Amino acid sequence: MQSILKLCPRSCIPLIARLKHTLPDLPYDYNALEPVISGEIMKLHHQKHHATYVNNLNAAEEKYKDAQAKNDLSTLIHLQPSLRFNGGGHINHAIFWQILCPKQGGNQPSGELSEAITRDFGSLDKMIQQLSNASVGIQGSGWGWLGLNKQENKLQIATCANQDPLQATTGLIPLFGIDVWEHAYYLQYKNVRADYVKNIFNIANWKRVEENYQKAKQN
Repeated sequence: MQSILKLCPRSCIPLIARLKHTLPDLPYDYNALEPVISGEIMKLHHQKHHATYVNNLNAAEEKYKDAQAKNDLSTLIHLQPSLRFNGGGHINHAIFWQILCPKQGGNQPSGELSEAITRDFGSLDKMIQQLSNASVGIQGSGWGWLGLNKQENKLQIATCANQDPLQATTGLIPLFGIDVWEHAYYLQYKNVRADYVKNIFNIANWKRVEENYQKAKQN
């Protein structure tokens, strides 16, 4: 370590720091999504829950790196659930914040995304109904997703348990997701998950979903 620092005493330390995952800033204020999602929920969700996933992911990756250096297969296997859970939590929430926006009248999908929704579901309303039913029907905690099946060039609805990330779990590329963990809505909606899911489409950032769709098709 000392020899490395002699070669690059300043540049190496910032490089190491950048390898750690960080909590992304929200693209809006905590209360910007009211009345659909309260500022209190957003603050707790972002600062406590997402931050915990990030911190635990960094800790698990550090332990994983040490175990790799020691060729400790038992520890590597033991860490897999933590990496999946916390890594998925970080991935899912980083997408979630971006596909929401302050309520805007008439905000609907447009362009190629709108055409694909009509092609694959018949209409926007039918897609919303399918995604809503799937999300509300998740037993326990998880996520409802609109994703792209790139092999078939088709939009599909899917659900994932807990914090399982969509692409790693199903192969679908995530475009729009609904967090149905209770911490995402319980303070406001209590046990009526269906109302939360129904209202979340009022703050859907379809412009960002369109961008996700274009990137998914290109990559």
